[in-house]
Amino acid sequence: MSSPVDAGSAPQGAPLLARLQGDQAAARRDQRKDHVMLLGMVIAEVKNRALELRREVTDDDVLDVIRKGIKKRKESAELYAKAGRSELLEKEQTEAAALEAYMPAQVDPAEVRAAVEAAVQGGAANIGAIMGRVMPLFKGRVDGSIINAIARDVLAARG
Repeated sequence: MSSPVDAGSAPQGAPLLARLQGDQAAARRDQRKDHVMLLGMVIAEVKNRALELRREVTDDDVLDVIRKGIKKRKESAELYAKAGRSELLEKEQTEAAALEAYMPAQVDPAEVRAAVEAAVQGGAANIGAIMGRVMPLFKGRVDGSIINAIARDVLAARG
């Protein structure tokens, strides 16, 4: 039995939001309080994003929110590690891992390297130019820091 709050509250264009809401309902039934809270925060951020955009969110919009949530939790985990707060470190790592389950599969680094090399051959001579050409090709599928590291490697090998 679905609750009236969950029924029909997901925009038709965002099946990922519907999946988040369904997973939150399942976590609520299973009494996994931490998961309910995590998904509740993400869903609220997605709804805020829809208000900002003044339109229904797409899966790309939802992925952007999730990606930012993962990044924020990883940054917090680093700070907690430096401060020796292992209980908070573990919580942030667990939440980041839970959110990563909603991200699409990452691209093979060899494919990224080929795109970076193609950008360099196409005239991109610095990190900014390479990133500008390669990032749109892999939006949401590869972390920018990975592309940056590969670009630096390729440039170092050429120069």
